[in-house]
Amino acid sequence: MPTVSPPWTYTLQLPHDPRAPGIARATLRTVLAAHDLSALTPTAELLATELLTNAHLHTTGPYALRLLGSEPGRLRIAVWDTDPRVPPGFTDDKVEAASVAVAPDDAEAGRGLYLVRACADSWGASVLRELGASKGGKLLWADCRGEG
Repeated sequence: MPTVSPPWTYTLQLPHDPRAPGIARATLRTVLAAHDLSALTPTAELLATELLTNAHLHTTGPYALRLLGSEPGRLRIAVWDTDPRVPPGFTDDKVEAASVAVAPDDAEAGRGLYLVRACADSWGASVLRELGASKGGKLLWADCRGEG
């Protein structure tokens, strides 16, 4: 008889430090292994890397990695940061997202969120208002699923 595992969430608070994305990726690999989701590691690591790098490069405050397992074989990777501005092409408007230009082949940057949209099963953004204990900012997220 199959068992149903309860939803789980991990949140890693990160300082604005160039080592933070690497620490977050190591944590991601550990969490996936602990939940028998190692098959998701290559895609999950790519998604997390791009979201974390975006937060590190485009904000000056702290950020956080949140991992959510709500269904077997499915993982949501979310990155919160202090800037409420949603990057172009990462809004709920899929037409706008599709119209964002990809960086030229010789460019050294500009492909991160395009990779997230291309590799994730679903993705989105939420602007968080400052209410009570909330710090505001935004949450960019991406889902990936394993086979099964």
